[in-house]
Amino acid sequence: MMDGVNVVSRGFVGRRRDRDPRIPPGQYPERDFPVLSAGPTANVPLDRWRLDLTGADGTSRSLSWADLMALPSERITTDIHCVTKWTKLDTTWRGVPVRTVLGDVGDARYALVHSSGGYTTNLPLADLVERDAWVAFEYDGRPLHPEHGGPARLLVPHLYFWKSAKWLSGIELRHQDTPGFWERLGYHDYGDPWREQRYAGDG
Repeated sequence: MMDGVNVVSRGFVGRRRDRDPRIPPGQYPERDFPVLSAGPTANVPLDRWRLDLTGADGTSRSLSWADLMALPSERITTDIHCVTKWTKLDTTWRGVPVRTVLGDVGDARYALVHSSGGYTTNLPLADLVERDAWVAFEYDGRPLHPEHGGPARLLVPHLYFWKSAKWLSGIELRHQDTPGFWERLGYHDYGDPWREQRYAGDG
């Protein structure tokens, strides 16, 4: 203190203590659930919904809505992080673990996820079967609304939310990585929010 004035060098000011440690760098907390989509909202009737599963060897099978509902599901409370820099904490979902949906994945290493309307996104298969990832069909205790990806979407909360493809229609297993829709337009191939991997070359 000098002449009644506090003198503090910027270099000695610590980090803000009110920042929630669950929020990745460069993100801000969001109370609402913004709706962002690459195209128009898909509306898929449950009696026409299908999830096509394709193995790296070319074999395929399809799940109906009744098939999905017959699988064991989980209630999930998790934080989600959008590449547009908002984070929503403590969101609640219900879904079937992707590892349960896929079953035996053989020697595949990657997945290309498909949505109604043609959207795709790519992920390492380990992020779907060795980490927490779900085919989600409820949000906040209610059936998932189409604007948020219903009737079912992928939920991969440890990556930026564009990887959690809305209106899930297929999961294709591959030996080689293949960029999806946003990845071909310059988004990061992986999308780790804690490393701020928004665009190609980040992190």
